[in-house]
Amino acid sequence: MDEKHSCVTLSVQPSRGLVDEKFVILVQNSFPSSLLTIYAHHQCEDGNSWHAFAHYTSDAAGAVNVSEDCSMGGTYSGVEAMGLLWSLKPVPGSKPGLRMRKKNVQAPMVVTISVYSSHLTEGFGDQVPLAGVEVERWYMAPGVRRIPVTEDGLTATLFLPSGPGPFPGLLDLWGGGGQLVEYRAALLASHGIASMALDYLTCKYTMETGKIVEQDYFEMAYKFLQKHPKVLGSRIAMLGLSLGTSVILKMAVHSQIMKLRCAVCVSGSHVQPMDGFLKEMLDYFSKNCGNTRFTKDNEVVWRDLLLPIPIDLSLKVDVGKLQCPLMLIVGEDDQNWCAYESAMDMKGMMERAGNSHLLTLLSYPNAGHLMEPPYMPHARVSLFRDMQSRQKMMVLWGGQTLEHSRAQEDAWRKLLVFLRKNLYSGVKSGSSSLSNL
Repeated sequence: MDEKHSCVTLSVQPSRGLVDEKFVILVQNSFPSSLLTIYAHHQCEDGNSWHAFAHYTSDAAGAVNVSEDCSMGGTYSGVEAMGLLWSLKPVPGSKPGLRMRKKNVQAPMVVTISVYSSHLTEGFGDQVPLAGVEVERWYMAPGVRRIPVTEDGLTATLFLPSGPGPFPGLLDLWGGGGQLVEYRAALLASHGIASMALDYLTCKYTMETGKIVEQDYFEMAYKFLQKHPKVLGSRIAMLGLSLGTSVILKMAVHSQIMKLRCAVCVSGSHVQPMDGFLKEMLDYFSKNCGNTRFTKDNEVVWRDLLLPIPIDLSLKVDVGKLQCPLMLIVGEDDQNWCAYESAMDMKGMMERAGNSHLLTLLSYPNAGHLMEPPYMPHARVSLFRDMQSRQKMMVLWGGQTLEHSRAQEDAWRKLLVFLRKNLYSGVKSGSSSLSNL
């Protein structure tokens, strides 16, 4: 390493921040017009390693600013401030079908950012970087409290924002993979909303009895939030992905107990039998399994399961009766669920019923099913365990990495605005400013 390159510096600001917060990567003190590779590496809690890299040429001052300068190749190209995060991929030799998901939200996602001489595409572990820094990405801001919830038979985790409160509340439902998934609720609490992640497929009740929960399980979760001293009981929303949206739409229209301030449905559908609840939904989906397709690589495609969208109102939620604001977020390349077709049908139903003023529809070309918080790596395909059959399979979720990543960033920003408008309107927040950790 020559003397000039030994003086290369690398900075990332902020080096500690929320996962949805942008950072600035700056390389300085290189030779002018040097070929440089900026590299990101992350080891997940499951032991699997992910990496991303981009090729740059330093300017006349020997500097590279990733937020302003153009990557000429690597795992992404062009000017992409957060490309080293959203383009993360499993390192070569990893087992197929990996998906990055944070389990322990009380610890940060640690990413090592390094800079190497020349344009490299492999062998990073065999090279000595010119400089490197560790970056912490958090789901929980300082002061956010994580509270396991087992009251009333619930399997849930409540995240309370920093500050005295009380805060608007939100019930967070994930999809057909089950488990208690906390990271989105933790991040929402970091933005001032008391958010409770709820397990409804693999909860303690189901594991002990073998029975699928009924409507009252979700109503108990709602009432728990409603009665909590740190929650504004009249300002509660629901947010769901995939199967979670089926539950939300059913509850929003038909529950006599849950009076939602607003609802956000991501990559879901209103198609389900109106007679019954979750078990009947799952039975209905299984009954249509003949519509399942497989790619040439034996990846499962479920998007046709509910197509064509039925006309019969006994087979879909009548969103024309909805009385709270609804945000639908869909990817037009969703290969797992007919989210786009469902959104178009719901839009038509609400227009005919005269309540379309309640609808906000975000539809993204070339985005897939798994719409995550910003800068999370895109999983077009991943291994999935079906909760009914318990079988593992490779599922095609869809989406093109660049467009999907842009959609995640845009949708999250608009989702936060939508929630704040409908939950915080007329209320002074007790939470603190959370722009930096």
